[in-house]
Amino acid sequence: MAFSSQDKILVTGAAGFVGKVCINALLQDGCHPDQIFGLSRHNEQAAAHGVNSVKGDILDRAGMRDIISELQPCAIIHLAAIAEPAKARADHDGAWAVNFDSVRHLAETILDVSPKTRLIFSGSAEAYGASFNDSSGPIDEFVPLRPATTYGATKAAADMLLGQMAQDGLRAVRFRAFNHTGPGQAPAYVVPAFAEQIARIEAGLQPPVVNVGNLEAKRDFLDVRDVAAAYARAADPAADIDGSVFNLASGEARSIQSILDALIGMSNQQIDVETDPNRLRPSDVPYAAGSNVRIRKEIGWTPAHDFEETLRDTLTFWREQFVS
Repeated sequence: MAFSSQDKILVTGAAGFVGKVCINALLQDGCHPDQIFGLSRHNEQAAAHGVNSVKGDILDRAGMRDIISELQPCAIIHLAAIAEPAKARADHDGAWAVNFDSVRHLAETILDVSPKTRLIFSGSAEAYGASFNDSSGPIDEFVPLRPATTYGATKAAADMLLGQMAQDGLRAVRFRAFNHTGPGQAPAYVVPAFAEQIARIEAGLQPPVVNVGNLEAKRDFLDVRDVAAAYARAADPAADIDGSVFNLASGEARSIQSILDALIGMSNQQIDVETDPNRLRPSDVPYAAGSNVRIRKEIGWTPAHDFEETLRDTLTFWREQFVS
């Protein structure tokens, strides 16, 4: 990477699941801890790894303006979001405020007080929505955004806004990340939900039954460490990618059933499976996968972690939570 000693990178959502991994990816790419500024709210744990901790709220427009004006970062990796679709659905106003309004405010502030800053937007494949049903294979970045959920709509709107603002001179890079998981992810998501239950069974904390929702859906999964590596690479000032949009995808769809089978296969326990009606979610998208041809070609990114490794590391993380 071509980071100079004067470059500064601001990471929003630094205390979150992806934020912590992203900071580690920046360090691995050659950033010094003094060059990284992790933004977290006052009630959140400060960013780890000895990097600079910045307290603030992305909804505080004036406060963010002061932070950006003072830092003049070469890049802002914007990860802060209401990321759980169920939470976005339950808090419609909050989801639009965090996932859309904060993006608009950041972009406008950058153009006003720090125009050399590159804004790296952590978008979502949820923005494609119903367009998945029009394709039998991985979709590329030219497919229309047709979100079917509140979360998807907020991400699609922010994505389109940044695409327009790039025409006004904003140095924006948009990512549309497909499902990603790994050690430390909350059990509100499918892989850690399975892994946590298996770990609890092994620890004798619950009966040998994993409760599940819909196992038939097929989704494109990545390791969170690979997703973070892409964000870190996009922060490289030498990368000629301003205005670009990239899918972050493996290019392969996996059934939820196959993921459950793999995780159970990593345990020495005899485990049964039961469908829990409370875990069933309405889904009009049985298959979702993304093409990663563009990101491979333009910035040389490829997934580095085998998915079996991701599953095993996630299960190990949850086993460690229940060690007495």
